Amino acid sequence: MTEIVQSAAPSVDNLRRWSLVRRRSVKRQNNLVGYFFISPWLIIFLLFTLAPMVISLGLAFTNYDILSDDYEYVGTANFERMREDIRYERSVKATFKYVSWVVPLRLSFALAIAMLLNTKRRGVYFYRAAFYAPSIVGGSVAVAVMWRQIFGNAGIVNAFLEILGLDTYRWLGDPTRAIWTLIILAVWQFGSPMLIFLAGLKQIPSELYEVASIDGANGFQKFRYVTLPLLTPIIFFNLIMQSIHAFRQFTQAFIVSGGTGRPLDTTLLYSLYLYQRAFVNFKMGYAAAMAWVMLLVIALLTLISFWLSRYWVFYETKES
Repeated sequence: MTEIVQSAAPSVDNLRRWSLVRRRSVKRQNNLVGYFFISPWLIIFLLFTLAPMVISLGLAFTNYDILSDDYEYVGTANFERMREDIRYERSVKATFKYVSWVVPLRLSFALAIAMLLNTKRRGVYFYRAAFYAPSIVGGSVAVAVMWRQIFGNAGIVNAFLEILGLDTYRWLGDPTRAIWTLIILAVWQFGSPMLIFLAGLKQIPSELYEVASIDGANGFQKFRYVTLPLLTPIIFFNLIMQSIHAFRQFTQAFIVSGGTGRPLDTTLLYSLYLYQRAFVNFKMGYAAAMAWVMLLVIALLTLISFWLSRYWVFYETKES
């Protein structure tokens, strides 16, 4: 009997070994199938995203002017030149002013409208689509051209002010008001964060509001102590995405300002100045350096946001 058990032991070990090899083979085959299906995206990412990023990093340390094949290595000269570039400083100030106003205003409007539309009233689906529509066409050239006409000297805004008997302004020619035309246009496109907020509001259990009502909480207290804490992950997500989007804004500033950042570079956003240096002045090396500075600044601000999120973002899966 002992001999039979001893002779059967190796066969059991072989069976276990074969089963392990079989599972690994199946897992490897599943991985290959997965990579096959995502291969179009991987190829496009490698060719049109990763490869250009690597090339631009190399160009950032050269004096490449796009019109010749001369790749003169200049080290960190492009980065040092930014400290002496007055227009670069203006673009940074204009961009931070733009982002600091656009992000909180857009998120505030998006959350307010989402709460209004978080009902079962008649026609609510039509209003959701209507409020989302500007975000669909908001980045198009046609909308930017329309916006430039609206705020022109003979535009609708000045015509409306004349009807009310108020003073008219040169919105696009006044250094103190030109940037606000871009800010208002960006805030008008609050559809995407609105839909995300609306989805987050749908996930809040109605029982919590019922309990708050029993405890005597009013509408503001329900918003302060129920809605906001449970909506903080959505707020954080929208904050990150909208900040990145605002830093990368280009089309609207290019069309509304005529591609120059006028007046007095007050609408010269960072991406617009980067475009001018690359495709107007043909300083591709300097433009590549600017692009990497933007990437590093956005990455740093994102990391800081993630670090600060531990103090105000509430996740239900974590202990409070």
